[in-house]
Amino acid sequence: MGISVIGSIFNITGIAINRYCYICHSLKYDKLYSDKNSLCYVILIWVLTFVAIVPNLFVGSLQYDPRVYSCTFAQSVSSAYTIAVVFFHFMLPIAIVTFCYLRIWILVIQVRRRVKPDNKPKLKPHDFRNFVTMFVVFVLFAVCWAPLNFIGLAVAVNPDTVMPRIPEWLFVGSYYMAYFNSCLNAIIYGLLNQNFRREYKRIVVSICTAKMFFQESSNDAAERIKSKPSPMVTNNNQVKVDSV
Repeated sequence: MGISVIGSIFNITGIAINRYCYICHSLKYDKLYSDKNSLCYVILIWVLTFVAIVPNLFVGSLQYDPRVYSCTFAQSVSSAYTIAVVFFHFMLPIAIVTFCYLRIWILVIQVRRRVKPDNKPKLKPHDFRNFVTMFVVFVLFAVCWAPLNFIGLAVAVNPDTVMPRIPEWLFVGSYYMAYFNSCLNAIIYGLLNQNFRREYKRIVVSICTAKMFFQESSNDAAERIKSKPSPMVTNNNQVKVDSV
């Protein structure tokens, strides 16, 4: 869970920075995101992801929680570490992504209102659609993960007082709400991305076609079995012929 969650938020942050540079600083984009630099950025994201989970090995914050039937991050083990996790793994990335998308939205509004007629920002229709898709992904990620992170932050600030007051249903609900975020991405891409919609339709058509094929094959086999004469009847007819 740790690698996937931290990797997700770091990748969302990296994509937001990429979109910000592409749309708001288009003249510098090709230099900033050359093939070599892009590869370095991807490697950096995953190096930071693996480095971020190393402290768990020393703090011992990964423990089995019977409330959610899984091994998860224990928010009450170390207050300082929990605060650091919430800040560096959630609040700071959310702040960076919010800044990037806010600047993009401002530019989009300016372009549509022709506030900057002399400038020609690199904002094509498909670029805008991609931006909207990733913006929705970010918003849903923030909404789904915010409750669990804020609960962790509250517990870290005052564990003795806050921990007993948190209802079990609230913690479990926030936990599974965070898990549910992974299920939403496929729906988001299907609704907002034309390529995904086309592939989804092709998959559905293939499944329906295969189902119809198997049904027709089964019906044909059943008809052949029904039309085939019984061996006993054939043998009886043969005996009658021989006796005659």
